[in-house]
Amino acid sequence: MKALQIAATGMDAQKMRVEVISNNIANMSTTAYDARRADFADLHYQQVQEAGTVTSTTGTILPAGVQVGLGVRTAAVAMNLDQGSLKATNGDLDLAIEGGGYFEITLPSGDPAYTRDGSFKLSGEGQVVTSDGYALTPEITIPADARSVSINAQGEVFAYFEGEVQPQQIGAITLASFTNAMGLEALGSNLFRATEASGDPIVGEPGLDGRGTLRQGYLEASSVDVVTELSELIEAQRGYELNSKVITAADQMLQSTTQIR
Repeated sequence: MKALQIAATGMDAQKMRVEVISNNIANMSTTAYDARRADFADLHYQQVQEAGTVTSTTGTILPAGVQVGLGVRTAAVAMNLDQGSLKATNGDLDLAIEGGGYFEITLPSGDPAYTRDGSFKLSGEGQVVTSDGYALTPEITIPADARSVSINAQGEVFAYFEGEVQPQQIGAITLASFTNAMGLEALGSNLFRATEASGDPIVGEPGLDGRGTLRQGYLEASSVDVVTELSELIEAQRGYELNSKVITAADQMLQSTTQIR
C-alpha cells in the first residue's frame, strides 16, 4: 500500500510550507526582509509498464504506459526579491536601496557579509556600523564635531561642520550585486553570505551596472504580503488535512484486507 508513504511525503511537504509561511509572518516587520516561498517537485516514478513497450506479436505499442508516482519533495525555498516599500525615518544614517544591490559588511571574523538593512548606527569611535556592531565596508568614520551628515543617491557621504557653509566629503558607500541573488546563504540578523550559486560580488558605485541608488532617511520594509501569507496558510492546512485523510483511508483498506476470511 504505497498510498501510506505517498501521503506521508505530502504531509511532510505541507509541514515545510507552513514552516516557511510562519517564518514570513514572524518577519513581517523585519527591515528589508525578503519573503520566502517553498517550491516542490514530484519524486521519481515506478515504471510498472513503460510507454512504447511492444504489447503483442503484431508489434502493437503501448501508448501511455503505467507510471506510479511515489510522492513529493521540497525542491527549494526561494526568496522573493521584490523590493519592499520605503518607510520615512528621517535618520541621517538610515539608508534604503532603491533597486538591486546589497551593503557590504565586515564580520568580526573578517569575512564579508551582505545586507539590505540600512539601519546603521555609530560606534563609540564614530564608525558606521550595523545594529549588531558590524562595520560597514568601506569603512566610514563620522567626525565627532560634525553637526549633520548627508548621503546622496550615489553613496557619497558629506559632513557639515559649525561655521562652514560647504560640506566636506568623508567617504563613499558602495553596493554589491550578484548574478544570482537567490543563491545567497542567509546567516540571520538580516545578513547573507556569497556562495558558488550566487557568484562573486560585483562591487561598485550605486546607480551603475544595475545597482540601485541610495535614499537617506528611509528604510526598506519587509516584502511580506500578510493577506497572501494567510491564504497560503489556509491552503497548506487543507493540503495537510487531505493527505491525512488519504492515510486514514489507506489504513481502513488494509484493515479490510486483514479481516477477509
